[in-house]
Amino acid sequence: MSEIIRFYSVTDDYGEFSNFAEYPVTLKKVRWPTSEHYFQSQKFKDKKDQQEIRKANSPMLAARMGRDRKRKLRRDWESAKVNVMREAVFAKFTQHEELRELLLSTGDAKIVEHTENDDYWGDGGDGRGKNMLGRVLMDVRQALRDDA
Repeated sequence: MSEIIRFYSVTDDYGEFSNFAEYPVTLKKVRWPTSEHYFQSQKFKDKKDQQEIRKANSPMLAARMGRDRKRKLRRDWESAKVNVMREAVFAKFTQHEELRELLLSTGDAKIVEHTENDDYWGDGGDGRGKNMLGRVLMDVRQALRDDA
């Protein structure tokens, strides 16, 4: 696995891998404007908080609302967040055929969310971050291959 695919902004190559990319997903019988909207909303048990975030007019606003600590974070969020992300990413790449093909076209390349802004979901900008979003994308890619 020598090739590395780095993405961050929706306008970059592979920008479709960003949770801010405008691909709606349907999860739990509800349509979400982006995987970011879904992910951020799931931080909260309160349905009112979830709906407000779903209605946010941009993924950036949804992210900001998800970070608002005036809202009551669900107790198990730290242990649940990776599975919630996997759920969102899996939905996105199975509900949009062109995204499925794009992800599968990456072969065995390492996928990295390259950003200084995040050392948990991203690589921290210097490669020392956990790159959890990249890992989830690679897991979903493998699941799509196994299904094929």
